[in-house]
Amino acid sequence: MSRPAKQPSPSPRCGPALCEGSTCAIDAAPGSGSLTLVIDGLYNHGFIASPEFSAPVACPERARIFRDGQGSAVSTIERQELTDQRRKKLRAITELGFEPYPRTYHCTHTIPQVLAEYSLRPAEELERDRPRVRVAGRVMTMRPHGKAGFAHLAGGGQRLQVYVRLDAVGERHFELYKLLDLGDLIGVEGYMFRTRTGELTVHAEQLQFLAKALLPLPEKWHGLTDVETRYRQRYLDLMVNPEVRQIFERRAKLVEAIRQFLNAEGFLEVETPMMQPLAGGAMARPFVTHHNALDMDLYLRVAPELYLKRLIVGGFERVYEINRNFRNEGISTQHNPEFTMLEFYQAYADYEDMMRLSEQLLRHVAQKVLGGLEFDWAGHRISLAKFERLTMREAIVKFWPPEAGRGPTLADLAEPKNVFPWIDVYNSWAAAASGSQTLTLDRGTAPGAAVQALFEVLAERHLIQPIFITEFPLEVSPLSKQKPDDPNFVERFELYIGGMEIANAFSELNDPAEQRDRFEYQQMLREKGDLAAHSIDEDYIRALSYGMPPTGGEGIGIDRLTMLLTDSRSIRDVILFPLLRPQKSAD
Repeated sequence: MSRPAKQPSPSPRCGPALCEGSTCAIDAAPGSGSLTLVIDGLYNHGFIASPEFSAPVACPERARIFRDGQGSAVSTIERQELTDQRRKKLRAITELGFEPYPRTYHCTHTIPQVLAEYSLRPAEELERDRPRVRVAGRVMTMRPHGKAGFAHLAGGGQRLQVYVRLDAVGERHFELYKLLDLGDLIGVEGYMFRTRTGELTVHAEQLQFLAKALLPLPEKWHGLTDVETRYRQRYLDLMVNPEVRQIFERRAKLVEAIRQFLNAEGFLEVETPMMQPLAGGAMARPFVTHHNALDMDLYLRVAPELYLKRLIVGGFERVYEINRNFRNEGISTQHNPEFTMLEFYQAYADYEDMMRLSEQLLRHVAQKVLGGLEFDWAGHRISLAKFERLTMREAIVKFWPPEAGRGPTLADLAEPKNVFPWIDVYNSWAAAASGSQTLTLDRGTAPGAAVQALFEVLAERHLIQPIFITEFPLEVSPLSKQKPDDPNFVERFELYIGGMEIANAFSELNDPAEQRDRFEYQQMLREKGDLAAHSIDEDYIRALSYGMPPTGGEGIGIDRLTMLLTDSRSIRDVILFPLLRPQKSAD
């Protein structure tokens, strides 16, 4: 809700000669001690007004104004003045005998522990027992009332009220209370009671200063709303937006649930190299780095797949890794160059086994994280109770737009090379249709890659409920076993939920001669300029030559799965520090 319009009073510090053409005012709520800067109708609650700590407010006509990402227009001079005031208060706190940045503070409880232990206890019981606590947190609200006052401390994602009274804490500690700003960190020792309104509160007997917030928190009416600022200053985002903290707590539970499931199924968690001499395991463009001591180029891994399958060769029959991958490709709401994947491999299994295991794993995770199998995402009610299956060619037939005329049949798509005329038909319609995306293929695109591209443009956005898309073209699956009845396609699936690819799995190719042929084809594509094509990995071929059992392998995107289970529309919302473009300085 936006703040109601407010009529500013003339500023005592800005004369008409300086403020011509702008609205600049200072508004002080009587008795509240809060000072509000109003510039062209925008509010910034930055500091507490008091005679000993007031400072002139720069006129907007004399200072460069920019939006600070916190819903307020702030001048560079004003920002500096706010910081100067807070530094002045910090000096005053030090003069009272408090350390400006003490080394430790020993708590008896966290704020969530206080609330869990005492929230259900009635006022009479608390008054009788007066249970003592020693807690710490960040000051989020302050309500001074003469010789007493209230504050709310935030910690552990929750808030707890504190009552401070002069005759209870003494003059020195009460002076500290008066010098506090929103965002400061303090420790409080006292006993629990309930106020007249019934709110659970710490009756303070001692305060301990822990750290000064030299920069003001986002003002309460608008909060931290600028998306880019939230990503760049995630610490501030977590501080003022409780729902953001909940996303990352849920993500941690998700990862924990994955480990619980796989460990119970007999999988061993392992670690594989993050810097690799060859970029392998996925068709993706890698990041390149250089090792100075060895004078050699290395690649940040695009996938751990080939190392995990080496472990299968070595006798670890069930392995998994929750790993960081790096792909030097585009950024979107579903793609970040650095991301987290779960990859797991099971000997003596195939892609059908991986589908069954995927269903079990995702249901286990949903139960642990959400308490059920249904959840909302992007306006859809999604259920993990049932997983559908379609081949890639069946999906193309099913989701062909009726407005484009007669679409292909499965017989029409029996040979991958037959897809090109249908792409032309689709493009002719899409070019004239409003809001439809045409499909552009690079010259020399392989038929199998064209089939996948047509599937992506036609079908992906419709795959909301859980569905396995199977039978991928051979050309886009260099590490998969071919289907015995159709060598143009392989035993591979991708799991889609919410219109996003969540998992990718296949029956692993374990024939070293066939693997060499696939690598050589990929190498030919690289020589033609495809930097995402797979390199020839001679050591991996050597490992296969010692014999790898039939194996099923799968990768699941942790970030996208978290998006689903937190109803987050962008991958940046579920990565604490996503990669962003360099920040431009304000002019």
